Amino acid sequence: MEMTANASPPEMSSQSQPDDAYWASLFEQEEALLPAEPKVETAKNTGWKSLNRRLDGRFRWADGERTREGDPWRHAQQIMDADETMNLSVVGYNKGGLLVQWRGLQGFVPASQLIDFPQFHLESERLNALKGWQSEELTLKIIELNRDMNRLILSERATLVEADTREQLFERIEEDQIHTGTVTNLTNFGAFVDLGGIEGLIHISELSWSRVIHPSDILKPDQTVTVKVLNVDSENGRVALSLKRLKANPWLTVNQRYKPGQLVEGTISNVVSFGAFVIIEDELEGLIHISQLAEGTFLHPRNVVSKGQIVVARILKVDGSNKRLALTLRGLTTDDIE
Repeated sequence: MEMTANASPPEMSSQSQPDDAYWASLFEQEEALLPAEPKVETAKNTGWKSLNRRLDGRFRWADGERTREGDPWRHAQQIMDADETMNLSVVGYNKGGLLVQWRGLQGFVPASQLIDFPQFHLESERLNALKGWQSEELTLKIIELNRDMNRLILSERATLVEADTREQLFERIEEDQIHTGTVTNLTNFGAFVDLGGIEGLIHISELSWSRVIHPSDILKPDQTVTVKVLNVDSENGRVALSLKRLKANPWLTVNQRYKPGQLVEGTISNVVSFGAFVIIEDELEGLIHISQLAEGTFLHPRNVVSKGQIVVARILKVDGSNKRLALTLRGLTTDDIE
């Protein structure tokens, strides 16, 4: 792992710290754990009868369990503090990961915390893969515990690293540092990066200054990547990372570099129902609205342009503050294109 402290790229504006909504997105898929009508398949005879179905939208452990075993939350906290492993059987799954059950508590293992979990873009393929873990026994460690939120999060990956090593890493990792790590998992909301014993998250909004449909458009599993640390929450074992902040924000100076009427050359990056997006420089993307694609009528923008096509367009409007760059293909002459 390589590290350079307090490094920042030129022309980098000051950035606000991620708020709670940032971390909420980390567990976006995990909140599907408790829908009104769960799409969770559970194994038979796994002790779920010891659970009281929710009163406020969450599962509760039964009073009988508390009497026989003591307070399971307190015991779970002791296990977490001691960095002990737990061997638990998978009793169910959902699109976010696997469900386990321990002393009446429902635990969750995010797919990103499974060792060697393959990458899938289709939810049906992802669910079929997770279904394969049904009834399997996993060796896990508790990585987050919140009694008030009834949240018990476990990890298989955490068993690969000793507690003292993780603590030392968290002591060394600080905001604004630059680290090199390996991409371990890609999800709809971001990419997880192994920093040499702990995992950080690059939220999808921190991958590029331009629009990103899916993290796989930018990164791939096992890729070595250099990232900037945005925030460290050692108490909950979370590290927020950024890829785009290693580069200057092109939108900060776009009004000085581009003007209405100017011709630019770019590559069609995506074609949607309302128009086509064009990359005109690294991480700077403009939009050709459907009304500006061509004269006459056509069924879909794909009838006019295609992804990967190189085009010459004219700038209609530049608005750096709102990250808008409007382009047109209409009214161009042969001389303009040549």
